[in-house]
Amino acid sequence: MQQPEPQSFDRVLSSMCTEPHPAAREAAERFLATNPGDPATYEAVASLEERAIELLATLADHPSPTDAAGYVTSGGTEANVQAVRSARNRHDANDVNVVVPESGHFSFHKAAEMLGVELRTVPVDDDHRTRADAVAAAVDTSTALVVGVAGSTEYGRVDPIPALAEIAHDAGALMHVDAAWGGFVLPFTDGEWSFGDAAVDTLTIDPHKFGQAPVPAGGLLARDAAALDALAVDTPYLETRSQATLTGTRSGAGVAGAVAAMEVLWPDGYRDAVERAGDNAEWLAAALADRGYDVVEPSLPLVAARLPESEFDALREAGWKVSRTANGELRVVCMPHVTRSSLQAFVADLDRIRD
Repeated sequence: MQQPEPQSFDRVLSSMCTEPHPAAREAAERFLATNPGDPATYEAVASLEERAIELLATLADHPSPTDAAGYVTSGGTEANVQAVRSARNRHDANDVNVVVPESGHFSFHKAAEMLGVELRTVPVDDDHRTRADAVAAAVDTSTALVVGVAGSTEYGRVDPIPALAEIAHDAGALMHVDAAWGGFVLPFTDGEWSFGDAAVDTLTIDPHKFGQAPVPAGGLLARDAAALDALAVDTPYLETRSQATLTGTRSGAGVAGAVAAMEVLWPDGYRDAVERAGDNAEWLAAALADRGYDVVEPSLPLVAARLPESEFDALREAGWKVSRTANGELRVVCMPHVTRSSLQAFVADLDRIRD
């Protein structure tokens, strides 16, 4: 029986994952049989995970990258769930709430349901960024965590992280930043989002997105070890006697691939990729606007535009992997695999469909 081939990225315009760097592929294959969930047994990959956290903390401007706490998760969903769980476990109130913008990832809804916390959703402004005044009105003494987004899934927007952190801490809550996608893009912008920009307590950042690591390779970072200490459970039958992770068994391939990608690409390779992606997003936004479409001005390499449903469906039928925002706009993510020539072919197909 002929084995199926993996997804080609030639016409993938909707994904926040991309093709892994060749060095990341090679490293991942070497560590396929390792499990960083038991670091006392799998010492080599445990050392690589320490290096992964140091590199991620460097990207996120942690004040002391070599001392940063965290681990390599399966992705942004796990990291966000763990941030909520840690904050809940560290809060004094019995019935806690978490304040999240309506632009927040759906993983926070999963977290609230699984962990039994109240999710308070606050509105965004006309530019799709969290309204700080709405957050201030939503927090109270039972608020365990305030969430800000740095590179939103639908529009690539960055919330006012310093203001949100101040509101959170004034209320006795912790501050979490979801930079799952934006974390590898924002270091090359003037956006304020990192540990160095604000009093951020935990942060999600995924190497398997713009970081060009293999899937799965997400990341949870914390300013100090207390965040992970709040997650620890006893693991009496392992060589490692306690564990702060959610899944237990994890892929050593993701850890090794993430380290390999970051060591090759940080910072210049990522800077070049971000500049190319930004130029491509600007080109596509202008091309769509020139054709009369209502386009949301991109701030990061993500383009949203309102297309008639018939045209959107025809693009899908032509083989383009595109998606919609919750408001119904076409959504195109200019990842490293998205080239100018592929966008030109996309626009040419759109012109054909419109004729």
